[in-house]
Amino acid sequence: MNSVLEPAKPKVNLLDLDKKGLTAFFVGIGEKPFRTQQILKWIYHEGVTDFDDMSNLSKSLRTYLNENCIIATPEIVYEQHASDDVRKWVLQTHCGNRIESVFIPEEGRGTLCVSSQIGCALACTFCSTAQQGFNRNLSVSEIIGQVYAAQQRLGNDGKITNVVMMGMGEPLLNFDNVVAAMNLMMEDFAFGLSKRRVTISTSGVVPAIYKLTEACDVSLAVSLHAVTDELRNELVPINKKYPLKELLDACRDNAKVAPRRKITFEYVMLDGINDSLEDAKGLIRLLKTVPSKVNLIPFNPFPQTSYRCSSPERIHAFKTVLNEAGLVTTVRKTRGEQIDAACGQLVGRVQDKSRRHLKLKPVEA
Repeated sequence: MNSVLEPAKPKVNLLDLDKKGLTAFFVGIGEKPFRTQQILKWIYHEGVTDFDDMSNLSKSLRTYLNENCIIATPEIVYEQHASDDVRKWVLQTHCGNRIESVFIPEEGRGTLCVSSQIGCALACTFCSTAQQGFNRNLSVSEIIGQVYAAQQRLGNDGKITNVVMMGMGEPLLNFDNVVAAMNLMMEDFAFGLSKRRVTISTSGVVPAIYKLTEACDVSLAVSLHAVTDELRNELVPINKKYPLKELLDACRDNAKVAPRRKITFEYVMLDGINDSLEDAKGLIRLLKTVPSKVNLIPFNPFPQTSYRCSSPERIHAFKTVLNEAGLVTTVRKTRGEQIDAACGQLVGRVQDKSRRHLKLKPVEA
């Protein structure tokens, strides 16, 4: 009888494992739990990816790791620099799709905007990423790999002090992988970021907000963009499933975890759509019982959109109304627009499984 060769077992990418996962891995192969700390420090503190260079591991363990494991991030295929020092990296995944991440340097801080999906499963009408359709969730290694690859590329030219899960995709629809990656961002033996410096942004996946409140204490940002269900149904279609009342209930529940921390509500400023002073007053009423701050985002245009950005005067008037009511309000400074790295402009390269791109018709401005 002819024997049938079994396919080779794929190697374990150690970047797919957070501290808990790594400990379970090492215990499972008969090693002591302290190996977790050693591996984390080699990978994230020393930037070492060759097991043979990990000198405090036994020779037998190094041999095992070489035969059964890898340390691999998505490959940076090109990098763009804007005149305002913003950098955008386009990274290729193993399946041929491309994702994007953006580094925004400021005085005393460096913020990395990280993607969680290839494309986006939602269809927010003002977002360029959403128009590309959806392929799949990113793995833990593909999420944390963006942080790892960016820090390696930056070297001495910049340090990542903050991470925002605001890149391509809806993070809460890739819950387990995103939480594991954020755990690594906050792990002392990995990136060691403060939980106040890791932010997850959601369009309003209500059940996952409750789940996040129980699982991971990070800062929460909510893409609000409208003060009525009617308008939000149009701008952020997931609102049809989870309307404003349910969303704000979940936000109030999340705010109990850290009473002094405020939830950030993001509000894109669309000319003639959601930028009236009545809208501003509606926003005040809506957020009255939620510990909150508001981030007004000037709309960043993309091809085939009919939306226009509100005028600077309108944005200022809107902000003034909110401030006078006691709502802490900032206007996001548009950065990286010349390299399509601004909010809502990330597109990557998506092999669309949702076929959304075939349904979209060009809209004349």
